[in-house]
Amino acid sequence: MGLKIRYAEGQTPLDEQELEGLRVLTISTRAELDEFEQQNIEQAIGWTMNRKFTKEKILSEDLVRRLHSRMFGDVWKWAGVFRKTDKNLGVEWKKIGTSLKQLNDDCLHWIVHKTFPPEEIAIRYKHRLVSIHCFANGNGRHSRLMADIIMNHIFGKLVFKWSRTRLEAGQQRTDYLKAIKAADKGEFKLLLKFAKK
Repeated sequence: MGLKIRYAEGQTPLDEQELEGLRVLTISTRAELDEFEQQNIEQAIGWTMNRKFTKEKILSEDLVRRLHSRMFGDVWKWAGVFRKTDKNLGVEWKKIGTSLKQLNDDCLHWIVHKTFPPEEIAIRYKHRLVSIHCFANGNGRHSRLMADIIMNHIFGKLVFKWSRTRLEAGQQRTDYLKAIKAADKGEFKLLLKFAKK
């Protein structure tokens, strides 16, 4: 396979078998891959805007998988399929389903009992979802869109501003990773601030 990917800080490398799942065989550079993925993601965003989801539907394995498939299915054969190998991030691959179920149940509890303000619920969900690392790749973008769906469909609020930008190498990505690391320690203010700018 001719595709060689240079990974930005914090990105999860794909193994050879995952790279073989590329659907668009003419892609040969990172820039081309990014362009195809972005087109697919924009279609997925449109799909979410034309649907009404209940909180129970949003907080389900089915929607988590379906959204990832919508975001990356035109580019990767494994889109929407839980990873089958351990990575540099995330839970052990055999624990993905259980960890996701626990997260979805916890988030439903937060919503019903108003444990946190709406924005913090969405941010906490996003952070735990990316920490589980359900898929071979695309987890950051997927978790940000899930947070936006929670904001819009469950709470009737505007989506976060992060959905308007791509987090490539540079200061913006550095700020994002710093906010994720703070959230790893239970401090969500930086991630919430990042989501709003």
